[in-house]
Amino acid sequence: MSILEEMGKKAREASSVLGRLGMEEKNRGLREGADALLEGTKEILKANEEDVRAARDKGMNPGLVDRLMLNEDRVKAMADGLLAVALLEDPVGEVISMKPRPNGLLIGQKRVPLGVVGMIYEARPNVTADAFGLCFKTGNAVILKGGSDALHSNKAVVECIGQGLLRAGLPETAVQLIESGDREVTREFMRMNRYLDVLIPRGGAGLIRTVVENSTVPVIETGTGNCHIYVDESADIQMALDIIYNAKTQRIGVCNACESLVVHENIAHDFLPRLKECLDKKQVEIRADERARKVVPELAAAGEEDWGKEYLDYIISVKTVDSLDEAIAHINRYNTKHSEAIVTSDYNHARRFLDEIDAAAVYVNASTRFTDGFEFGFGAEIGISTQKLHARGPMGLLALTSTKYVIYGNGQIRP
Repeated sequence: MSILEEMGKKAREASSVLGRLGMEEKNRGLREGADALLEGTKEILKANEEDVRAARDKGMNPGLVDRLMLNEDRVKAMADGLLAVALLEDPVGEVISMKPRPNGLLIGQKRVPLGVVGMIYEARPNVTADAFGLCFKTGNAVILKGGSDALHSNKAVVECIGQGLLRAGLPETAVQLIESGDREVTREFMRMNRYLDVLIPRGGAGLIRTVVENSTVPVIETGTGNCHIYVDESADIQMALDIIYNAKTQRIGVCNACESLVVHENIAHDFLPRLKECLDKKQVEIRADERARKVVPELAAAGEEDWGKEYLDYIISVKTVDSLDEAIAHINRYNTKHSEAIVTSDYNHARRFLDEIDAAAVYVNASTRFTDGFEFGFGAEIGISTQKLHARGPMGLLALTSTKYVIYGNGQIRP
């Protein structure tokens, strides 16, 4: 029996236990996991230092290093995330409807766990804790395949959580980590349909495409984030600058950071010089079309590849348009269905943008950085789905449940 098959069997066994747990038992496991993370902060940070040092030696993009890096505040945030999930209402067992049929049968739907969740993700150790918390609360076991760049960090996090579960008298195999970086092991993981009920990839476009194309397990696709902000002709310029500065520079290595700007021609002459001055504070390179460069000649020239690019860096593209129609068409052509925003004072333009932009999250006069499970009140998220089946947008507890029909009768037989 392969190591993966053994993990799959253990996960199946754990999921049968988790599916029978009451809310208080699950919340106790989450609280003990949070305490164990805090108690193990020193060990987690030591392991993370090893990963960060190796990443820098390899020349990893600074934005990706930031994703990888942990400190005491970030470990505490992971623990706080588990505590926040413990405070959320447990959706498992909820009866969504119960209706009588003419023959006397009562037919309803009840929320149930998915079973065993598999996750493949890149170098973000906080995802390890978030995935455990959400899966555990919904009665799911989880098998994690993190990126090799974060292996030591992920091992330390999973070991701490496992200790917390044991203290709570719960199966530590509720969360397991695949430690091998062998691509063949990853391919085998994507074909574990005997044990996995769903597989969630979370990372760059290449990773997600590989999983979608090779998995025999049902996949919930979480997408990359080429997020746009459209500055309408009626926009408050200072508001637009504040929103863009936040969305672009607060954290450059995250999927909800702004990568692309669309600017109405009628506001470009007033807006673009101030945009450059604003983004110069963080040395952001602006790659612009010819019309924008006529206004601010110092801007770099954008190529066709820039319109659809997720930079994860201090780079942003600027496209100038003549109308809201052109802005919407450009965004829908090049976006990744993640998060898009408009800055406008025109109610009708805001309404049309909300209606016509094809994305999981669409904003009016706010930063795209809010597309996040914690910010949406989910406690945490297991990913941001950019597909349209089963789940879309930040995925919290409900996205990790399914339903089954429950039917009450009193002796009915079908004629």
